[in-house]
Amino acid sequence: MAKSDRLSPKARKDRLVIKELANETLVYDESNHKAHCLNHTAALVWKLCDGRTSVTRMTGLMEKQLNAAISEETVCLAIRQLAESRLLEAAVAKSEWLPKSSRRELVRRLGIAAIALPLITSIQAPVAAQAGSCRTNGQPCTGAGLGNCCPGQGLACFGGTCHVT
Repeated sequence: MAKSDRLSPKARKDRLVIKELANETLVYDESNHKAHCLNHTAALVWKLCDGRTSVTRMTGLMEKQLNAAISEETVCLAIRQLAESRLLEAAVAKSEWLPKSSRRELVRRLGIAAIALPLITSIQAPVAAQAGSCRTNGQPCTGAGLGNCCPGQGLACFGGTCHVT
C-alpha cells in the first residue's frame, strides 16, 4: 500500500468563516486572524479532505471534476499548503512524507499549466487599532519615511504630513 493510500486528511472547520465564490474560496481563520484565498484546485482538495478519502481517491475525483489529468503530487502539494495554512486537522500537518515540491518544480517536471496547480494566498488581518491608525494624503503624520501613513496608498511622511511618493 502506497503512503498516499493511507493519508486521509481532514479539513478543519472550527473558528473558520468560509465564503465560496465562482473560482475560489475565501477562508477567514478567527483563531489567528488570517485570511486565505484558495484557488479552484486548492478549494477542491480542501472540500475532499473529509478524513476518509485518500489522496489516491482524491486524485481520481478531481480528474473527473476538472476533466483533466491530475497527479497525486498536485494533490499532495495542495494538502501541504493547506496544512501549512492551518486549514487541516493537526494530525495531517505532521505528515513527514508530504512532498516538498514547489509549484515551480511541478510545472517544470510535469509540464502542466500553473493554473491547474493549487494556490493558497494568505494575509494577516490587522487588529482594529492597526486598521485605523494609518493616515491618508494630506493628513498629519509622525515618523520618518512611511511613518504612520497608509503604505498601500504609496504615501510617506514628509514634514509632518502624508504625501504621495
